Amino acid sequence: MNFIVVGCGRVGAELAYRLFQNGYQVVVVDSNPKAFNRIHADFRGRTVEGDSLSADTLARAGADKADGIAVVTNSDTMNAVIGHTIRAHYPNVKQVIVRNYDPAMREMLEAFGLQIVSSTAWGAERVQELLIDPSFRAVFSAGNGEVEMYEMYISPKWDGMTVSNLLEGCSNTVCAALTRAGRAELPTPNSILKSGDILTVSATLEGVQALRAKQHESKEA
Repeated sequence: MNFIVVGCGRVGAELAYRLFQNGYQVVVVDSNPKAFNRIHADFRGRTVEGDSLSADTLARAGADKADGIAVVTNSDTMNAVIGHTIRAHYPNVKQVIVRNYDPAMREMLEAFGLQIVSSTAWGAERVQELLIDPSFRAVFSAGNGEVEMYEMYISPKWDGMTVSNLLEGCSNTVCAALTRAGRAELPTPNSILKSGDILTVSATLEGVQALRAKQHESKEA
């Protein structure tokens, strides 16, 4: 597969090298030739110097044959314009991902219909979770952390409780899996929990906060 990384800052350089390490064909684009010095010395992909909004630059990078393009410059506005330009002129590109740094700019990027990754919003969400309660381990994050999957251990206080009892009053929460003695299954609302089980739930921040509150109540009881 062929990928193009537009922007060779810290994120772009790291992304390009990771893709290369996984055996993909990678082209890195940046207007500053010195930016390519950030890429690991073992990188064997191509580098293209030029204005990312230039049709000539994108053509030299092989945008017409790219399977995916990541736009990760340090400007949210530039990322939005470049991403929209690629979508408009290269409909063959299956994935166009743009980086968002300033959360205030997310609505603009979303208005373009672009797939965005917000390192700031995602990072703040992770830190918040760890500060509030590290006992709920996030194992998957969808979007930019609006919905996540968590693993939670069933304490002795919850032994014998059904899944529906546990989730009662916890809106925006769905049970995805129940693991017991290393074997996972799809639980039903009437599945009975046992101490030591691992319950995987999909929830918003509000949903997991409600579960945390229940957990704390059970500890205090």
